[in-house]
Parts: sequence; structure tokens; C-alpha cells
Amino acid sequence: MARRHVVGRAPAFLPRLLIGLVCAGYGVGAAVGWGSARLALFMGDFGLSAAALVAAVSCFLFARSADNRFRPAWLLFSLSSLMAAAGNAVWGWYECVREVEVPSPSLADLFFLCFAPPAIVGLLVLAKRPVTRAGWVCLVLDSWLIGGSLLTLSWSLALAHTAHLADVEGVSVARAALSLAYPLLDIVLVSMVLALHFRRSSVNRAAVNTAIAALALTVLCDALFTSPLLRQTYRSGQLLDAGWFAGSLLLAYAPWGVARDEDDADRLASRTTSRPISGSLAALTPYLAAAVCTLGILYNVIEGRRVDRVVVFTGCTVVLALVVRQGIMLVDNIALTQELAQKENHFRSLVQGSSDVIMIAAPTGILRYVSPAAAGVYGREADDLVGAELSSIIHPDDLGRVVHEVRKFLAAPPGEEPTTRIECRFRSGTGEWLNVESTVNRHQGGLILNSRDVTERVRLQAQLQHNAEHDPLTDLPNRALFTDRVRRALGGRRAGDAGTAVLFIDLDGFKAANDRFGHQAGDELLIQAARRLQESVRAGDTAARLGGDEFAALIVGDGGHDQSAREYQVHEIADRLRLTLSQPYRIGAGEVRVTASIGVAFAEPGITPNDLMRNADLAMYRAKAGGKDRVELYAPQMQAEVVRRSELAARLRTALRDGEFALLHQPVVHLASGTVAAVAAQARWRSAQGILFTPAEFLRVAEDSDRTAELGRWLLEEAVEQAADRSRAGHQVSVAVRLSARRLIDKGMPFGSVEALLTRYGLPSGALMIEVADSDPRVSFDELEQRLVALRRLGVRIALDGFGSGYAAINALRRLPIDVLKLDRGLVEGVVESARLHKITSGLLRIACDLGLQSVADGVDVPEQVLALRAMGCTHGQGMAFSGPLDEYRLRRALVRGEFPVPGSPAVQPVLAGGSIPLLTGSHAETPVPPT
Repeated sequence: MARRHVVGRAPAFLPRLLIGLVCAGYGVGAAVGWGSARLALFMGDFGLSAAALVAAVSCFLFARSADNRFRPAWLLFSLSSLMAAAGNAVWGWYECVREVEVPSPSLADLFFLCFAPPAIVGLLVLAKRPVTRAGWVCLVLDSWLIGGSLLTLSWSLALAHTAHLADVEGVSVARAALSLAYPLLDIVLVSMVLALHFRRSSVNRAAVNTAIAALALTVLCDALFTSPLLRQTYRSGQLLDAGWFAGSLLLAYAPWGVARDEDDADRLASRTTSRPISGSLAALTPYLAAAVCTLGILYNVIEGRRVDRVVVFTGCTVVLALVVRQGIMLVDNIALTQELAQKENHFRSLVQGSSDVIMIAAPTGILRYVSPAAAGVYGREADDLVGAELSSIIHPDDLGRVVHEVRKFLAAPPGEEPTTRIECRFRSGTGEWLNVESTVNRHQGGLILNSRDVTERVRLQAQLQHNAEHDPLTDLPNRALFTDRVRRALGGRRAGDAGTAVLFIDLDGFKAANDRFGHQAGDELLIQAARRLQESVRAGDTAARLGGDEFAALIVGDGGHDQSAREYQVHEIADRLRLTLSQPYRIGAGEVRVTASIGVAFAEPGITPNDLMRNADLAMYRAKAGGKDRVELYAPQMQAEVVRRSELAARLRTALRDGEFALLHQPVVHLASGTVAAVAAQARWRSAQGILFTPAEFLRVAEDSDRTAELGRWLLEEAVEQAADRSRAGHQVSVAVRLSARRLIDKGMPFGSVEALLTRYGLPSGALMIEVADSDPRVSFDELEQRLVALRRLGVRIALDGFGSGYAAINALRRLPIDVLKLDRGLVEGVVESARLHKITSGLLRIACDLGLQSVADGVDVPEQVLALRAMGCTHGQGMAFSGPLDEYRLRRALVRGEFPVPGSPAVQPVLAGGSIPLLTGSHAETPVPPT
């Protein structure tokens, strides 16, 4: 900044140096007589004219470029300088060109007399304008006091003598008036200069001061010229001309040169806002003027002269003006005193009645004043605090920070930082610490503190911060705070510690317990689980609830280098947590049991908090997929599996949009006769890479409910459309479409959609059977029952898929309107080898027979299974023992043939023997697909 300051001042110094050199050169030339009388006359006349002309042009150009209220003043200064240039030019015309003595009076005198009026008016424009009538009156009186005093003194010293000589010598009235006009105008100009010195505006102060100095120098030279001692001996080109020359150049420089230092001048003015010396001189101006007037009168008395009437009249008017001014000032002071008293009472009431505590501290830190509000805010009387050190009531932990902020505030410039705000703790009368916010201002080297109690606000902010970082139900840290603590553990002094681990915990079975016992019981279970988790971790570790029934724990490493021992220790902690969280929960009068699946991920060098938490999450989902109620450590292949599933899901979405799905059908065969009773629709995805995915593969990645719903809509519509085409071709065989229970009650598939689909393609409703897949425990049986009843009213047959594998199968048989039972593939695969499984399958088929339901065995792949199932009373089957999934062309060839060979002859006629039935059959395992 110092370098920039120097660079900024350098350009302004060069013009000043140049002006100084020119003026000094002119002065030296005038002092030595310029070398010749003719050159002295030329420089004394036309040199002064040229300098005045430069000032006129400079002020005029600046007035054109300026855009403020001082523009008329510079125009008037330009006119004044132009008059001086013209006067000197006329003077030079007589002396240099015509080589005659300048007549008196002459045209030059007219121009010289016209120099003062524009300058006087310009000074009035520059003056700070009063805002009241009394101010204007005082300005006029001050001007007269100065002018009258100078007139009295000048008249006593010289003007009276000049007037007397003119009268005695019989000088003409014009010459006598001219001899008096110059000093009188100079007196007026000096009066305005002095008055303006104490009343000048603060705007562009440096330029105004320079202009005043230039005019003052000119007036001084005029006064010397009009004195009797120099008037008779004056010749052009003498040293007196150097003063006029310098005054003109200084006025020319005033607007432009000083404008370059405007920032420095404004900065200087801001630092000197209080001018006690100038204020004192302004107040003493009337008395100084009266003293000058008195000196003029005393001079005449001491010299034994008769007091002139002009002196008496002027002195009386000066005294009268002084009396009037003092009267105005007295009235004004009385009004100001009353106003000050009112304001003092007003501010006293504000200070004493304010709820904020106002304190004034001396530079030493001693409290000099404390407002009465301290009793209500701090619980301490104001008198008890006065005289005490400010540091004695500040909390020791906050004292160092407060001292630092105060020193920093006092070191800053007042214009840049007029106030500051400090928050710390003050000791109350009861010994408690209150949070106090103080606005600090400077006061005579000390401080003014406006303080208020913000303890409740600080507590509220702390509570809001706590609420923002903690779970409202369990009061454990939430995901945001947990993530922040993981970030600190990975980036602090423990950075690189591979012993730091994150545990993700999910409560298995919480959803079912919440639905069974209600949300209030579920909340109580979460609270107890959080309490157990909090009690099980170490003091330096963090337990958190991430949302729902998901919890997490941060196990901070101990800095050890034995990674295997650390993994064993953390695994032991996780397993202990699993056992603790799996203990029965006492909810109300009963017990609720849930288990915990935990995923563990260890920190690695350079790992981010998000990556570490993602690894723990993947491990937790692997634990749930592996059977739940277990602890799983993260392995890199888990992430690779997620990436593969994500890529496959993205390709699946593209396949739905690009129509890459194909529909195959697998015949459902009557086990007694071998005839084709129905066909089961199965979707296949032939990707752009030529890979044919079976349902078990692409349904596993279709976790997006929107994609699953879109796939279900396509499967149902495509199956109905192709079945209608086969029906019109003479192949009257029903089609079975597998839909999940969640899909059936989805609002995206309204009740009338199936009916609209059958009507659009002209397929009889009896030719469609919908198979209800996997009974999801989250699906409401009431809604599912209503939907299936509505479908049966349309003539759609209903089959229950996977019978014998789901825990809700019996409940489904009891409540749902079922027409066909489809045995699970797991029952069919071991029916020949396992006598136990043989009995279970036989019992299930007996239940179907007793309920009057048709039965279909899924996954019948070998002839032995056909024989065994037919002997048990199973009516239909599908599998590789008859045919795999077929495309439309091969399916129609099979339907033309009408039957498949059935191994052996049944020893016992099937219980539900019959022809073709509309039933839902479709294996969704990864059945081998024949070439198409």
C-alpha cells in the first residue's frame, strides 16, 4: 500500500515542481531587472497578462468538465482572471507598444476593477451555505465585521491621507475615486477570503484552499501596489509582479493539480474532522474584528489626529454589528442549551430504561459507567460493577479471544471499522455464566459496550443444532453427523488407520413386527434397540440411526499394526452387537423378536467416507441375502457384483424401450393322456450382444418398480394378443400368465385393464388364467382377495404358484379364490428319491383334491417324475419331460400334433382326469431354452 501511495503522488508532484521553477525564474528575472528596461516592461505587462489568461482558460475548462454545485465558482474565477489578463494587456499596450505613460484613469483600470467582483461572488459560491436565517444574518455580520475593521484600519493608516492629498492637490473626482476603489475592493476581497476560510465547504477542500491562497496572494500584491510608498516608485517588471504572476499560476493549478490528490485530501479531511483551532478562531472572529477597529481609532488618538467621521461611522457600525451578532448568538445558545438539555434527558431515559446494559470502560479496562439495566440482566447492581475491571466478569476461557478482538478493533481505522460485535460469557450475580452479545464502539480511547443477554438464544441454537444432527426418536446421531464423524476419523490424526471400521446394521423382521403390533410398538422397539446399541459401543465410538430400522456404528481404530487381530476384534464386536440386538424386546405386555444383519467395512488408505459407508452397506445387504441374522465382512467382489447388476439393469431399461424381449410358451400336458391342456407364457430377453436371459436372471435385477411394472404390462398384453391369434387360427388352448401379488394390487393396473385387454384382442375370458406368484408378506390379503374376486367375475381363472414353498400358502388357500394349485419345483425335483418328500407332495395333492382344485407340477423333467406324480393324483405337468419353452412357430406345430408321449400306463386313473383346462403354468427357473 505504501508503494501504491508513492506512485499515486508522483504525478501530482511534477506540476508543482514545474510551477515552482517557473515562478522562481520569473522572480529572479524581476529581481535583476530582466537585463533590460524594455524586456522588464514586456515581462511585467504581457507576462502577467499571459499568466492570468492561463488561469482563465484553466478554470473555464475545469468548469466545463465539472458537474457539481461549484461549477459557477470556477466560471467566475475564469472571468476574474480574464479581466486581469485584459487589464495587463492594455497596460502593456501603453507601455510597450505605444511607449507612453499609462493614463489615469484608463481602460486598464476598468478591467482591474472588474477583477474583484467575480472573485468575490465566486468565493460566496464556495462558502458553506447557512441552513437558517440566523446563519445568513451572522454570515453578513461577520463579513461586515471583518470588512469594516479593515476599512477602519486602512483609512486610519493610508486612505484618509490619500483622500486628503487628492482634495488638496485638486485631483479630479475620477482619479480620487479610482485611488480609493482599489483598496476598498481589496478590503472586500480580503474579508471574503477570511470569512470563507472559516466557512468553506468540506467538498474538494484542497482545491478550494489553493484557490483562496491564490486570491490572497493577489490581494496582498494589490495592497502593496496601492500603498503610498510603492505607488510612486512602481515600474512594470519589478519584483512585485512576481507575486501577481505566482497568484495567477496558482489559481490555474488549483482545480487540476489538486484533483489528482482528491482521495488523499478526503482521507486527510476524514482524519481531521474536529478542528479545535479553526473553531476557536471562527468564534473569536467578531472580537478580533472589533479589536482591529479599536486599534484604528486609537491610532488616530495617539497621533493627535482628529478622529475622522468615516472612522467613527465605520467603528459604530462595527460595534453595532457585534452587538447584534452577540444577541443572535445568545438567543441561539439559549435554544441550543434547551435542546441539549432535552436531548440529554431523552438519552438518559433511553439508557436507564433500556433492557440492554450500557457500559463505558476506560483505556485501562476499568468500568466507569454501568447502566441500571445491569440489575435485571446480570443480577448485579450497577454501582457494584463501576470501578471493577471488565476482565473480571468475563469467562476465563473467553478472555483471550475477547482481548484479541478488542485489540484488532482498536488497531483498525475508525472509518473502516466504526464498530464491532463480540460474544462471550459474563458472570451473573448468582455465579452463573450468561451468554452476552456486545456491540463495541470507541469512546475517548476506551470502549462503549452495549450488551444484551442472549443465553436463551444460544441454548435454542444449540438445541436446533442438536436436533439437526440427531435422530428425533432415538436421540442417536443421524446420517449427517455420522458421516461427519467418519470423515473426521479418516482425516484426523488417525488418518490411514486401517483398524477404523464402519458397521451397518439392519433389523430383520422389523417391518412385520411394525405391521403386526402397530407403529407405536415399532417406535418403542427402535428406542430399545438404539439404547442397546449405544451401551454396546465404546466411549470413543459412535452409534447412529440412519433411518427406518437401519443403524450404524463407527469403531475407531487403536493405531495397531496387526490387521488380522483387529479384524477379529471388530468381528467379535459386531457379533456381540448382533446377539444383543437379537434378544427379545419387551413391548407392552408381550415380547417381540427381531434379528440383526450386520455389514462390516474397514478403512483403507485414501478411502472416502462415502465409499467406506457404501462398502458397509453392501456387506449388510450380503448378510441379509445370505440368510439374515449374521455378520458379513466387505469384500471387493461385492462392489463388482453391484456394478454388474447396475449395468444389467441399465441394459434392461434399454431393452424395454427397444423391444428386445421375446415371448415363449411352454406346453402344460395332461399326465394321463399327454394332450396339451394349456400353454404358459414366459418372457425371454435377447440382448444386443446375443445373450438370451431367462426370467430368473433379468427379474433379479429389475428392482426398479417402474421397470417391473412395464415388463408385466408387456408380458400380459403380448400373451393375450398371441393367444387371440392362435384362437383365430383354430388352436383353442388357454394361456397362463404369471403375475406377482404386488403387481396385481398395484394402482398402475386398475380393475378394468384386464377386461379392456380381452375385449381389444377378442380373447374369451375363460381362455386366460392368471397365476398369483410368491405371496409377499407386505401385500395386504384383503386387497389381493378383492382383486382376485373381481377377476373371477370376468371369467379369468386363478392359480396359486409355488404351492408348498411359501409360509403363507395355507392362508392363501383359506382366503383367496383359487382354481388351480401349482406345485413348487422344489417338491417335484426330489419326489422320486426322497420318501419324506414323496409323502409331503402326496399330502399336498390330497388337499388339492379335497378342495376340488386342479393341480399342476412344475419342473417335470424325467419320466420317473411323471409316473410318480400321476400315481399321487397330480393331473397336469410341465417340464423337459415333454417340452421346453417354444417360439410361436414350434408351438403351433406342437398344437397341431395335439399331444406328447406319456411314459407308461397309469395304474390308477387320475382323480381329476379330463381334457384341456385353462390353467396358469410357467416355470420361472432358468429352464434351458431350445434354439429358435
